[in-house]
Amino acid sequence: MKQLLYLKDEQLKEFIEKLFIGYRESFSDPKKILANYSIGIAHHKVIHLVSLYQGITITELLKKLKITKQSLNRVLKDLTKLEAIEYKKDKTDTRIKHVYLSQKGNRIFDEIFSVQKKRIYKAFLHSDSNEVLNFDKILKRIINEKI
Repeated sequence: MKQLLYLKDEQLKEFIEKLFIGYRESFSDPKKILANYSIGIAHHKVIHLVSLYQGITITELLKKLKITKQSLNRVLKDLTKLEAIEYKKDKTDTRIKHVYLSQKGNRIFDEIFSVQKKRIYKAFLHSDSNEVLNFDKILKRIINEKI
């Protein structure tokens, strides 16, 4: 543990490289599925978030994705055209739209998730429980989430 106090720039660069490669590998298989629907990673991010937060508002999506309204509107328009998402107006404030995955959207999500799950599950399977818990804690710290 003491060696962590003395992390050198080269070691940090290696961690950053591993994060980059881990991201690339985790999203390489889904890219093939996304291509079948003529959509990309931006669409995948929205599908993933909507699957986690069914009924999420446009404002909440913007906050989670940290993108412009224009970028999100382009992606939502594509997903609407694909019939992957549906909107429902808020019961108390009709200006607010809630976003849901349609049946097709859920099928697309399931396809993508099944290939990602295999890679991540395999990594966790070859790790002990402390490694998994610590990995989760470190990821949360990287994204500035409270633990």
